[in-house]
Amino acid sequence: MNILLKSAKIVAPNNKELHLKKRDILIKNGVIEDIASNLDVQGKTKIIQLKNLHVSLGWFDSSVSFGEPGYEERETIVNGLYTAAKSGFTDIVLNPNTNPLPDSSSDIVFLKNASKNAATTLHALGTLTVKSEGESLAELYDMKTAGAVGFYDYKLPLRNSNLLKIALQYAHNFNGLVHSFPMDLQIAGKGIVNEGEVSTRLGLKGIPNLAEELNIVRDLFILEYTGGKLHIPTISTANSVKLIAEAKKKGMDVSCSVAVHNLCFTDETLVEFDSHYKLMPPLRTQSDRKALIKGIKDGTIDYVTSDHRPMDIEHKRVEFDNASDGTIGLESAFGMLNRIFDLDTTISLLTKGRERYGIETPSFKVGENAALTLFDPDEEYTFEEQHILSNSSNSCFLGSKLKGKVYGIVSNNQIIN
Repeated sequence: MNILLKSAKIVAPNNKELHLKKRDILIKNGVIEDIASNLDVQGKTKIIQLKNLHVSLGWFDSSVSFGEPGYEERETIVNGLYTAAKSGFTDIVLNPNTNPLPDSSSDIVFLKNASKNAATTLHALGTLTVKSEGESLAELYDMKTAGAVGFYDYKLPLRNSNLLKIALQYAHNFNGLVHSFPMDLQIAGKGIVNEGEVSTRLGLKGIPNLAEELNIVRDLFILEYTGGKLHIPTISTANSVKLIAEAKKKGMDVSCSVAVHNLCFTDETLVEFDSHYKLMPPLRTQSDRKALIKGIKDGTIDYVTSDHRPMDIEHKRVEFDNASDGTIGLESAFGMLNRIFDLDTTISLLTKGRERYGIETPSFKVGENAALTLFDPDEEYTFEEQHILSNSSNSCFLGSKLKGKVYGIVSNNQIIN
């Protein structure tokens, strides 16, 4: 397939030669053939001319959940990857929260085979422990060999400190990336929202910041002892940022991420008991939100994720206490980030993170495979149900003002727009 992107403004903050320049981009059989001010083409070529067309390197999301296998009513792999493509993502890391859970090499092979024809590339995580039960390590090396990019018991903290120690030591032998969800369950107890003034006022059981921070302190002490690679997903408190910053100053190989919704909302949104805002980690205070944004700007927080988690209506439209955690976020990620940050920062955030997972980073170079995102950064609109492409509609962003419209992607010798 031959594609010509006409008069596209390139947004590449790390490429001074092309950044904010208008160029034609010719792609032949999935490879960038030429980048120039004005290109004429011969033969069969699909010409793309769109309003206020901007192009960046393809976006990356490190925490995406679907449902298949086992929970296809929430999301399938095919529609999930189509949603990711239409939302601008050329690569996603898939969380291990299906049924059965991917805790063996054959499970990883299944996920890769089920996604091999998609424009968006799926990179699978395997579970850290067998069935994510926290009792014994899963087949880490075999899953790594089969293509797993890391290991994670999704949203489940590892209670056994010695098992985390062994996991870090073992995975260090083959450069495996261990994830540890930051939550001390004994401190969290039966809490469902942030512990503070709002939870007290609403009569909801709270999860104190300490529950997250205590677990991070433990994990960092273990990492300092063992070495290896540790990723702490979706942090949510100001002190968590501080703890990780101190660990990085010591030279420890730790990374962390934050979910888009924790950058946008606080626990004040809970006043109407809307279960769309029941999330894990919970929405925190305004001071926590500001600290997270500061952590992104100073580089302590390595990358941002949509933490996309489809959930069927039966698990969301119930009493707040009984509702499941989670929100979809792929469709709204760009528009929300582009509202909070300037465009250069937004694109930098959306293209960061691949190297942590050993995934090849695309580039604007002739002869390289094309992995590009097409968008208009200026269009403003209110996010409504008509903008949802996922099979599930549990979005905490409904009614939010977004800035920026995604057209689609060019990736894997396909165009989705």
